Amino acid sequence: MSFSSKAESIPASEKIWTRDFILICIANFFVFIGFQMTLPTIPLFVKELGGSDQMIGIIVGIFTFSSLVIRPYAGHALETKGRRFVYLFGLMIFTISLASFAWIASIALLIIFRLIQGVGFGFTSTATGTIATDLIPPKRRGEGMGYFGLSGNLALALGPSLGLTLVGVISFKQLFLITAITGVIALLLATKIRYKKVEPVTRDTSSSFKFDVFEKTALNPSILLFFITISFGGIASFLPLYAAQKGVSGIEGYFLMYALFLMLSRVVAGRIYDLKGHIYVFLPGAILIFIALLLLSWLPNTLTLLLAAMIYGFGFGSVQPALQAWAVEEAAPNRKGMANATFFSSFDLGVGVGAIVFGQMAYLFNYHVIYLAAAGSVMIAIFYYMIILFLTWKKAKN
Repeated sequence: MSFSSKAESIPASEKIWTRDFILICIANFFVFIGFQMTLPTIPLFVKELGGSDQMIGIIVGIFTFSSLVIRPYAGHALETKGRRFVYLFGLMIFTISLASFAWIASIALLIIFRLIQGVGFGFTSTATGTIATDLIPPKRRGEGMGYFGLSGNLALALGPSLGLTLVGVISFKQLFLITAITGVIALLLATKIRYKKVEPVTRDTSSSFKFDVFEKTALNPSILLFFITISFGGIASFLPLYAAQKGVSGIEGYFLMYALFLMLSRVVAGRIYDLKGHIYVFLPGAILIFIALLLLSWLPNTLTLLLAAMIYGFGFGSVQPALQAWAVEEAAPNRKGMANATFFSSFDLGVGVGAIVFGQMAYLFNYHVIYLAAAGSVMIAIFYYMIILFLTWKKAKN
């Protein structure tokens, strides 16, 4: 059977690669390439402005915490104001904040606009995950989220290396203006997407206030993601400085290899998730992340750096989409937005906690301690997952 006949045999309701899914993937790519270009260069910019390692941690962390605070509101807004409004609103704030970096000349202003950027990113990333979930057939959600993740991974393959390369030949002002252009492109593409209409939700008006900032069905995968992404905060904030301190070259290659293996793992892991469930994806992926962090804490040469990138990329690329699919699959249709908000809030919290705590560790000890501590956080995630499995088995037995 030819490829075309196979494609034609798939019912329209089960197809992943629709017009709107392709548009959200491309828009997501442009959002993330702009974001990823600033990820390794913001610490360098802070150093140029006279900031310390502690300040780097605060500036990275404050972005993620502002994103974290706004996500519950974004989740509610997705179900009340609609996908289109939330996505376009977030993209506008995110793009304006990137452009504003071009005229920042002090740490204080950088902190303010990083807060604004976090708000824009919180709206944008919560919306885009929910929009992708809407567009993917439920029976192929793990596979579809893996494909969707490739758009961000491709940006990750290009963004950090491109940002580090450009900052060596152009000014920070020019770099930030280029990242703002990627936001404008994403905004234009987002206007062409046909969004799912929001179904009216009957709300309980018996009480004037209901504490509702997370989706409880998404808590377990979100807690696991939190402990995994603490390690991400250490890599994103301090790896370029750590490699320079140790005299290890190839930091651009690290981000490239990491992203390539991230992309390789996503398609494979997504299909395994759909067929076998998260047990066949999470544990192998988390163990790979743990090994990669131990290699980074050692880091004797460039070969070790690149090997760690491959292992971490394959591990994280397996774990993240599986956890996201798990987070949304049990949520009610009118709670998918809040489930995604809960999931990405844990991502933000992990990166923010990692960046701030590791900034203090770098100041008090040394960069290599960061990666040992991050490996310990991943081990906590593995233990917590084993507890989930045990409780699930015990409940099924009873």
